[in-house]
Amino acid sequence: MHTVAIIQPSYIPWRGQFDFIHEVDCFVFLDDVQYTVRDWRNRNRIKMPDGSTRWLTIPTLGGRQQLIMDVRIDHSRKWAKQHLEALRHSYVRAPHFKRYFAELEEFYLGRQCELLVDFTIPLTELLAGWLGLAPRFRRASEFRVEGVKDARLIAIAAQLNAQEYLSGPTAQDYLQPALWEEAGIGLRIKDYSGYPEYPQIATPFEPHVTLLDLVFMVGDAAPEYIWGSRRHRD
Repeated sequence: MHTVAIIQPSYIPWRGQFDFIHEVDCFVFLDDVQYTVRDWRNRNRIKMPDGSTRWLTIPTLGGRQQLIMDVRIDHSRKWAKQHLEALRHSYVRAPHFKRYFAELEEFYLGRQCELLVDFTIPLTELLAGWLGLAPRFRRASEFRVEGVKDARLIAIAAQLNAQEYLSGPTAQDYLQPALWEEAGIGLRIKDYSGYPEYPQIATPFEPHVTLLDLVFMVGDAAPEYIWGSRRHRD
């Protein structure tokens, strides 16, 4: 079965998004919808050695009245080096930090991107590769479709010859199953429940942090704490 997901790009996403990627044949970054400020599009959280969390935020220009794909990075602030230093401070003693950090540092310092999506999307693809994931990645802006909500998503899924569309749980508020049935595309809602805890640098356990927290701590065992746990549960 050819399964497709269409999700807004995020900055160093949490493990749930990579569970999403694991379940699909094609993952589409929904980059041609309105940008939301103070959201996951340009920020995420890391764990601190004292047990608290800290936001890492990519500074942007232009506010909310623009599409995600048009948002520009504010390079007047040395955010990339600051984020790397924050990650080093938090995770330098993590068991697998050295294994991954060199490649991450090369990525951050080697990409001089003007657009936010030209940094966040390739970074997500890099992290997916660390987990052994290799679906087709596309951007919604490539398809040049019109319409809103279901109509827009169905148009993209149809161009990809999707047999099934995997949706996030919050989309249940607006998705209309009858439209998907009419289009001949199955509709399935993603379940984010049941992720197990894993060792973190400090207590209490915080599940809603970037995937980097997991890979720095458990390395190759990371998939076991994402989709592996679900396989055993099923």
